[in-house]
Amino acid sequence: MTVETINPATGKVEYRHELMTAAQVDATLAAAQQAFPAWAALSLAERGKVLRAVGVELRRRREDIQRIMTAEMGKLRKEALAEVDKCAGACDYYADHAADYLHDQPVSTDGQRSYVRYEPIGCVLAVMPWNFPIWQVFRFLAPALMAGNVAVLKHASNVPRCADAIAEVLAAAGLPAGVFGVLHIDNDQAAEVIRDARVAAVTLTGSERAGRSVAANAGSQLKKSVMELGGSDAFIVLDDADLDKTVAGAVASRFGNAGQTCIAAKRFIVQEGIADEFVKRFVEAAAKLRLGDPQDDATTLAPMARQDLRDELHKQVQASVAKGAKVLLGGEPDASHAGYPASILDAVAPGMPAYEEELFGPVASILRVKDDTEAVRVANDTTFGLGGSVWTRDVDRGDRIARQLQVGAAFVNAIVRSDVRLPFGGTKRSGFGRELAEHGIHEFMNIKSVYIA
Repeated sequence: MTVETINPATGKVEYRHELMTAAQVDATLAAAQQAFPAWAALSLAERGKVLRAVGVELRRRREDIQRIMTAEMGKLRKEALAEVDKCAGACDYYADHAADYLHDQPVSTDGQRSYVRYEPIGCVLAVMPWNFPIWQVFRFLAPALMAGNVAVLKHASNVPRCADAIAEVLAAAGLPAGVFGVLHIDNDQAAEVIRDARVAAVTLTGSERAGRSVAANAGSQLKKSVMELGGSDAFIVLDDADLDKTVAGAVASRFGNAGQTCIAAKRFIVQEGIADEFVKRFVEAAAKLRLGDPQDDATTLAPMARQDLRDELHKQVQASVAKGAKVLLGGEPDASHAGYPASILDAVAPGMPAYEEELFGPVASILRVKDDTEAVRVANDTTFGLGGSVWTRDVDRGDRIARQLQVGAAFVNAIVRSDVRLPFGGTKRSGFGRELAEHGIHEFMNIKSVYIA
């Protein structure tokens, strides 16, 4: 089967490739199975040397990788370059810190000696999305490889060359053959791979619908899985917020990557005493964003990754307006292939898609509240639980509210972001399990207790 990828900025076919045959999939899994024992047997220092070389190779190829990302999913040039750099940093981080996380941990018991040992489990299948096509992969891959696991990647169908570029980087850095493999397959083929006995665990970043399917399939085989799913993050503006800083954060969090990020601020919960001024400034700042060619550094808002995603977002906007939301900015598709302008909806209320659903694109929802108590209630009034931020001059007040948010990550006076030093993941329908930091490297390991009488 032939699959086409379309440049979201031009609408032109960017690349065509064939899905893999069953024999090719089998060969990739067989190579991973064969490579695992030798890779797992290497010392952390030996694996770390390879990971550091991967970081070097990523930095060397950053311009080439950027061009691929931008052509396949429309990412702004500067955002793509930053993404490659972040991946290189993750490789360095785990090479530097894996020994701290994976050494045998002594435990005091009534035995002569007891300790907890961490051991790799085998081949991890990653089902990854298009919105951060390099970072999403390295977010799982760097810790998984340092732990001694091997991996196979089923990437989103519209970023096949990103997947191949990752494989090329790893090979050039000296990763042994078979330790990482790319599977150009569809969802039905991926379901078969999940059931394959050679796959030990599954990690997915994607939609709630994809998470339900993959988690159910993995669960039916009693395989460990990590699910990083959607989000509808709250951006809480308290009545004492520094508006210059807050508005800048609001624009960056909502419109970065064309709003196509699970941890983007989506619901702006603003206290009444400051709401009018915040909204005025937010609209003025967002109106300055320039939609255009993502390779042009003058462009400040990227197109959406696909036209169908843009059209689905617009349906959510229209349905919200029909139920009473007010368009303060944007709200209509751009004439370009997959462009959608920076848009802001006011008077958002329960029952609207802008309140109930994740808007995965450059549309902000304004919700006005009376006080701290109502701000927390509205923030938690969602099926999602990925991240949230609180903006205030009183950091103790912000901390009190952050502690009450039902999320995996709460930030005060900063936008929610993934940081290799902090665990990343959600609660409720935003998924389960953690990536990054110490927690991420432990997810795909056998945590073994050893007791010596």
